[in-house]
Amino acid sequence: MNPELESLTHRYLDGSISAAEMARFNHLLSESAEARREFVELLNLDSAVAASAAGWERSDKAVSLSREDSSSVALPSSLPRRSAAKAIFTHSWTWAAAACLALMLSAWWWQGSQRVLATVVNDAGVEELSNGTKLRGETHSLKGGSVELVSARGAHIVIEAPAEFRFETEQRLRVMRGRLSAEVPPAAKGFTVITPSGDAVDLGTRFGVDVPANGAAEIHVFQGEVIAKASGNTNKQSLRGGDAVTMDGGASTVRELRSSAFIQADEMSGLSAGLAAGQRARSEAALAAMRNDPALIALLDFESGSAQPGVFRTVQGRWPGSQAPEFVHVGDHLKLDVGGDREWPQLTLAAWVRLDRLGAPYQSLLHTDGWSQSNAGQVHWMVTKHTTMRLALFGNTLAPGSDEAEGYPDSRSSVLPERGRWVHLATVYDATAKSVRFYLNGQFDKETHQTIAHPAKLGTAQIGNRNRQDRKLSGRVDELLLLGRTMSDDEVRALFEAGNPYR
Repeated sequence: MNPELESLTHRYLDGSISAAEMARFNHLLSESAEARREFVELLNLDSAVAASAAGWERSDKAVSLSREDSSSVALPSSLPRRSAAKAIFTHSWTWAAAACLALMLSAWWWQGSQRVLATVVNDAGVEELSNGTKLRGETHSLKGGSVELVSARGAHIVIEAPAEFRFETEQRLRVMRGRLSAEVPPAAKGFTVITPSGDAVDLGTRFGVDVPANGAAEIHVFQGEVIAKASGNTNKQSLRGGDAVTMDGGASTVRELRSSAFIQADEMSGLSAGLAAGQRARSEAALAAMRNDPALIALLDFESGSAQPGVFRTVQGRWPGSQAPEFVHVGDHLKLDVGGDREWPQLTLAAWVRLDRLGAPYQSLLHTDGWSQSNAGQVHWMVTKHTTMRLALFGNTLAPGSDEAEGYPDSRSSVLPERGRWVHLATVYDATAKSVRFYLNGQFDKETHQTIAHPAKLGTAQIGNRNRQDRKLSGRVDELLLLGRTMSDDEVRALFEAGNPYR
């Protein structure tokens, strides 16, 4: 779409267009049938009729209903829309022209309503929309899963449930609820996502928009540039790659980029293939087996329906329609009480996570309370600012020659991907062997030995604890496992393979 035409159209509709801009607007419409078609796309039928009844001038040529001969269409006058109504009733010829134009616009709009605005090209567990479905102007609700759409101009949009949305035109997507990512080619530049608290206008980029059921919408730019405009605010804000804002109360507030919060197009094929291969059933079978393990301390799948205490959002987990806690703000946390007063000489911790890459020193996966000299063995399991995994037990010391810079066992590899993905993390602790072993996506990563290794103590604990920036957890956690024995390499690999949502 012509950016100048789109801007002038919106200024015309909100009554802020100047006389000079109005003249330019008329010129654009009089010179181009394509411009007139795009103008109609930007209006719904009611606003089109209201606009035509609020001040259109008669063309010097006869008004025609032929779309091909649209040079005879009456064009917007320079009258402001609010004052034009009075003029209409004092100029019968203006009213006649407006009425004819209203009929023509109605016909055009009906034709436009039959146009395909987007097409479903991939789905992962979405029951409401199947591959190949053509989207026109209907409202769609998704209860579970994710769907990939391609707009008529080639923009790739992934929408994650729960969601409610509709395409107003091929370039305008209204999202009432849900989470989406978009990859916009040059041909679709200007693609706009409209939310209850503001709009995101693409300038050729990859970006994400999060519209929670309750709360303010967010815009996250991964690459390129987006123009953000909060509802009720005429100011526009340019966002570039790495920028993010929350739009609330007519204002945009800068926030940290949530790099893994959005499913993007290149992830969809793996998710849909995993479901088709029966991965969800395999995962459920593996969890059922773990629940029968005599050494089980806790297995949180967040599907039981019992509310967990804490401050967090409940969102979709790895599987369509499943649940997982999501931590967004400093202080978001989930409270646990696991393991009682026992000491655990052996301990396996494992979880599926989808975490953002942050500048915070630590992201807390599991922090027990009471980290002090009187409580040796208290467990802190975390991701560091270097994106490595760490297991710290109070009072433990590293064996001579260990290369950990901060005095605690760390994984060798980064555990956070550059782009959002579900990853499986596991740590196996053996106080008798004085060893800590790390695993990433089922693969052994590193072993560290310790000189002093206390039995692990659990009890009251938190995921994402502490109301401080240096312990912020940002992302989702799914299927947290605590086992009072060491898992072997083969067991960890099997647990990952059974629960892997991708193929």
